[in-house]
Amino acid sequence: MSADKPLSLQQLWEQTRPAVRQALAYGLLANVLMFMPTVYMLEVYDRVINSGSLRTLVSMSLLALGVYVLLAVIDWVRSEILYQAGRHVEAELSRQLFDRIFAAHLRRQLPPGMSSLQDLGSLRSFSGSATAVALLDVPFALLVLLVLLAIHPLLAVLSLMAAALIALTAWLTDRATRAPLAQASTEQARAQQTLGGTLRAAGLVHAMGMAPALEQRWQTHHQAYLGQQASASLNAGRGVALSKLIQTLQSSLLLGLGCWLTLQGHLSASGSMMIVASILGARALAPLTQVVTQWRQIVQISLQWKQLRTTLALPVVEQSELPLPAPQGRLGAEQASYAVPGTGQVLVRGMNFSLAPGTVLMVMGPSGAGKTTLARLLMGLLPCTQGKVRLDGVDLFRWNKTELGPHLGYLPQNIELLDGTVADNIARFGPPKADMLDAAVALAGLEPLLEQLPLGLDTPVGVNGAFLSGGMRQRVALARAVYGQPRLLVLDEPNSHLDAEGDAALGQCIGQLQAAGSTVVVVSHRQTVLALATHLMIVRDGAMHACGPRDEVILALKRAFEQQGAAAPGGRA
Repeated sequence: MSADKPLSLQQLWEQTRPAVRQALAYGLLANVLMFMPTVYMLEVYDRVINSGSLRTLVSMSLLALGVYVLLAVIDWVRSEILYQAGRHVEAELSRQLFDRIFAAHLRRQLPPGMSSLQDLGSLRSFSGSATAVALLDVPFALLVLLVLLAIHPLLAVLSLMAAALIALTAWLTDRATRAPLAQASTEQARAQQTLGGTLRAAGLVHAMGMAPALEQRWQTHHQAYLGQQASASLNAGRGVALSKLIQTLQSSLLLGLGCWLTLQGHLSASGSMMIVASILGARALAPLTQVVTQWRQIVQISLQWKQLRTTLALPVVEQSELPLPAPQGRLGAEQASYAVPGTGQVLVRGMNFSLAPGTVLMVMGPSGAGKTTLARLLMGLLPCTQGKVRLDGVDLFRWNKTELGPHLGYLPQNIELLDGTVADNIARFGPPKADMLDAAVALAGLEPLLEQLPLGLDTPVGVNGAFLSGGMRQRVALARAVYGQPRLLVLDEPNSHLDAEGDAALGQCIGQLQAAGSTVVVVSHRQTVLALATHLMIVRDGAMHACGPRDEVILALKRAFEQQGAAAPGGRA
């Protein structure tokens, strides 16, 4: 649905890599400047105390203050660099994710509990966090080890052993937390799905006494989520405690080792170097310890990234990029069939027909015959698994819907209004044009009903039209379908919630659109619609049993019925 060609993850990484390099460069500078506390301490111990120079103390203190301010600025700058890089990634991937999630919903193949757009926001927030900065600081611990190596090799070996133990702790923590967190995410999604479905059908649930059972189902998933979260937190807490223990022990062991080396004459007799070694050792392990402390967040982010990659691998709706002229309304099907993906269940099979502009086709058949699926095929909402549905000779499914949409009208069996005003919904959430809006209201016979609303066209409809009655929702949806006098109109049970007055308004609407040359397909059993139809189609078990001019089909059905009656015992059907 995005106009620009989307970037691949490799291209996105190429765009983001300069920002990461810049953040690493600032990180190198920051880690070099972090030696300032050690240098300051050495100067105070070795020069200020020995010389008693107050001027030296003031000079060194001012220099240290300047370095600390610079460090704060550098930390802020690199966090901002990473955050802006995360925003760029979010801006690019959000369009791709929306297109893929929209297409998956369209195919009704969306994996349960998918919340990739929220996951993307979490990744953007993580990009500029202290944890992300700590991850970039881990390689710079090598600088501290080199300084310790210069002081004495044994100090570097001890710090390296402590770093290895913390790395091992991180690996063990990952193994202990990844599976529980993944299961917790799944259970949370199931709990949210159960709760969302219950709230959407609150009236039905309450009326039929289903609330206790659904609450128990929600509690089952919610308690499982809490249990897995608790297990992951417990395992992560053990890792954090162990890493802090290693860091504390390392600091004391370095101090003890430094003292022993001083007594052996390997370090300066002043004892300042053993204190320096203890401080530097703690500095070397600080980013590693912070990473382990935030390991649960890191695992959660990695799981979210994995989910994002899965979503990005989903197909988008393929649409023609070639501009096409406005359709005239010639609708045809060529062996059009549709099977549910992954199941092989065929809902529509071998449809063949051709309709000229100005035709009104009525589709009839028993429940489950495939009428709604056929309506979705005729709107280009589903791809034919075999054959084609064409409008003016062009594959409807691949026709760019942004270009084609204004020339189509669709009233689904389940009315879906979006949160906004009546005018917003009728105008399809585009800039409303007064003449087109008035024409749609007139076609749907909405004027008397609008007079009953407090704000008329500016009345909010609520989520899914909750503020409107069933009949009003259907009339508003009909006005939306006929907005702009589309060349192809598909109505799926358009009078299921209409009274006699609404039924008459629907008949007048169909008649006016037919007179204007629009092609109209109506799925209905009402005789009022049959009287308006020029053509009739009978669908059974997903197949077309009859299709043609209305009177010819009715006559053929009547003859077939009479023949069956004559062939039955006693001459009765």
